[in-house]
Amino acid sequence: MPLPRLALLVALAMLAFAANSLLCRIALRDGHIDAASFTALRLASGALALWLIVRLRAGAASPLAGNWPSALALFAYAAGFSWAYLQLSAATGALLLFGAVQASMILWGLCRGERLTAGQGCGLLLAGAGLAVLLLPGASAPAALPALAMLLAGVAWGVYSLRGRGAGDATGSTAGNFLRCLPLALLLGLAGLPWAHLDGAGVFYALLSGALASGCGYALWYAVLPALRATQAATVQLSVPLITALLGVLLLGEPFGTRLLLAAALLLGGVAWVLLGRAPAR
Repeated sequence: MPLPRLALLVALAMLAFAANSLLCRIALRDGHIDAASFTALRLASGALALWLIVRLRAGAASPLAGNWPSALALFAYAAGFSWAYLQLSAATGALLLFGAVQASMILWGLCRGERLTAGQGCGLLLAGAGLAVLLLPGASAPAALPALAMLLAGVAWGVYSLRGRGAGDATGSTAGNFLRCLPLALLLGLAGLPWAHLDGAGVFYALLSGALASGCGYALWYAVLPALRATQAATVQLSVPLITALLGVLLLGEPFGTRLLLAAALLLGGVAWVLLGRAPAR
């Protein structure tokens, strides 16, 4: 794939990932929809978009690829993500999510016998310091329960990513996992009926998040992933919290204070140090 086209497609995929945070935050912050309804509509529209993509793609695998454990991890991520954004800013949520995803995957590798160099160990400590700076009590610290929900959502997405490694057809597997989430999404929506509220804008944001930012975004990412080395793929995702923060300031009017700036520099810099210290194998 020509480099300019690859760069454009990667940039579009990262924008789609950032858009999930922005769409969820604006929908919930402004009271357009409740978290359970947003999650249910996001998963349903994502499932439909991915099913259509897989069906239209020549020689595609069955959309029921994937498995139930991965679907449960996907559902846990989506539910925790929505609930956390009731209170977290878009930038804070994205930073917590990204940190938890990368930390869970790195720690899993260590449990499986991977070893870090001294430099990578310093990077891991640096990332931990960034997370501590973000979460330590203070006037600008995020609320504890939403922060915990986003961290758990990140761990769930890390588990989902680890389970998806080596999948022959990542898009088909993701489509199948989204489809398996539909009964869970229905149950969540029914359980949340007493607190449900939504308007046209809320429904639109949820459908846009599911069909475009999630469904099309994941499909696009999996299309370009084979052209990237493992370290390139992991490192380029460092841009997502920064894109989210910038767009959160420009589009949502969110503050980007000193604490968040310092935490982002430490966390993203530390994770980059760990990732770039790995062997550049595919």
